[in-house]
Amino acid sequence: MIFVTVGTQLPFPRLLSAMNDCATELDEPVVAQTCSDDGRWSALDCHGLLQPDAFARYFSQARIVVAHAGIGSVLSARRWNKPLVLMPRRHDLGEHRNDHQLATARRLEGSPGIHIAREASDLSVLLKRDDLVGAMEVIDPQREALLTRLRDFIDD
Repeated sequence: MIFVTVGTQLPFPRLLSAMNDCATELDEPVVAQTCSDDGRWSALDCHGLLQPDAFARYFSQARIVVAHAGIGSVLSARRWNKPLVLMPRRHDLGEHRNDHQLATARRLEGSPGIHIAREASDLSVLLKRDDLVGAMEVIDPQREALLTRLRDFIDD
């Protein structure tokens, strides 16, 4: 199963339309948390907003998760070690107030288990791959050194 989430604040029709098109080519169900009750995506099992337990169940059972470039989706993918495909919302398309999601995607690009779909056509290619690994947090040595120094300072 593929789980799609667009977050809870704004609908994301470009992502959902692209996933609806992809779903017809895939041999597995696609469940989507759509942020609205708009039922125009007939190839998706759509849910407007999911309660936290249902969200966790779909996320943890998914083979791949597809999401907007929200940090909550990234943290959840790392928590459940799921391959994550991010399609950032774009300001120039009226999908968000600014391009912070593009900035997030640029920052995360190349992180283990996180893949960026800049265009709808990128989704199909990524979803058909069978070699995607789960997202995991990369330990930054500088961050760890800072945390160690802070712990030492507090302990003294």
